[in-house]
Amino acid sequence: MEKNLKINRDSRAAGLLFLRSLLGIIFFMQGFGKVFTFTVPKVYQMFFKEFENTFLPGWLIKGTAYYTSYVELIGGFLLIIGLFRKQVLWLLSLDLLVVSFGHGLREPIWDLQHVFPRAVLLTPLFLLPGEWDIWKADSLRKKES
Repeated sequence: MEKNLKINRDSRAAGLLFLRSLLGIIFFMQGFGKVFTFTVPKVYQMFFKEFENTFLPGWLIKGTAYYTSYVELIGGFLLIIGLFRKQVLWLLSLDLLVVSFGHGLREPIWDLQHVFPRAVLLTPLFLLPGEWDIWKADSLRKKES
C-alpha cells in the first residue's frame, strides 16, 4: 500500500512538473522574443501602436506592452523552476485576460490559438492542490525559512 502511495504521489508530481514547465516554457519563450529578439519598443510599434486610436490612454497601452513582455519572460521562468508559483499564476492569468481583451478590441476573437492553449494549461495549476507540486523551488525556499 505504501509503495502505491509513493507511485501516485510521484505521478502527480511529475504531471504537475510537466504542466508547469510546459506552460512556463511557452510564456518564457514568448517573453524572450518580445524582450530580446524584437525589443519592447519594436513590439509596441508592431502590435500596440494601433490601440492609440481607441479609447485607451497612451500610458496604459505602453504600460501594457511592457507588462505583457516582462511578465511573460520573468513569470515563465519562475513557473519553470516553480518559484513564487501562486503569485506567478495570478500575474500570468492577468496577462491572458489583457491579451484576450486586446485581441477582442482589435477584431472579434474567432482565432483563440494564442490564448486558449495557455488558459487550458494554466487552469489546472490553479485547481490542483499546490502540495502535489513537490518538485519546485518554492519547496527549497520554505525549508530555509
